[in-house]
Amino acid sequence: MTLFSEESHPTSTSENKLEESLSEADFLPKDKASESSSADSQEKQAQEELQIYQDKYMRLAAEFENYKRRAQRDQSDAIRYANESLLKNLLSTLDNLERAIQCGKDAGASGSLLEGVELTHKQFLETVGKLGVRQVSSTGSLFDPSMHQAVAQVESETAEPNTVVEEFQKGYFLHDRILRPAMVTVAKEESDQTETITTQDTGEEGGIQA
Repeated sequence: MTLFSEESHPTSTSENKLEESLSEADFLPKDKASESSSADSQEKQAQEELQIYQDKYMRLAAEFENYKRRAQRDQSDAIRYANESLLKNLLSTLDNLERAIQCGKDAGASGSLLEGVELTHKQFLETVGKLGVRQVSSTGSLFDPSMHQAVAQVESETAEPNTVVEEFQKGYFLHDRILRPAMVTVAKEESDQTETITTQDTGEEGGIQA
């Protein structure tokens, strides 16, 4: 009995050790899997945050580029149209020179005085032309509200409707911006309506009898 007991005791101890080792082996993979899952979750979260910051950076960079372009365009326009107010005020002087030339021609004037005024007018146009001023095309062209200011409409047998037939005051551009619209008369369709006179028999005393 003692021999059987002594042989069975080691067997029981080895079995206990095996169970303990198996128990530890069972727990180790679970801990590693948990650590791996946690690491993957943190990495995924970090990638998502990185993507968010990258998107914010790209939007900020695009907005800054747009701002730089707008600032450069505004600065360029400020330089390009810096003389706009001055040139607009000079147009009345140009108008007076043109009126003086026209009045002299209508009166049959000739000689050095008229030639001098015409030369001054020509030099005036050349000077403002170097600064980007040019005349608006008006007479004979299609009416354009962005370039023309209509002061009257007239029926015309020769001009197409909505065509400029007369110019009262010239218009001017400054580069590609309207400096002053032209004051014009615009053609319209002829009216086909005719006034019809009708008589009515009222049947009353003193009325017109048919």
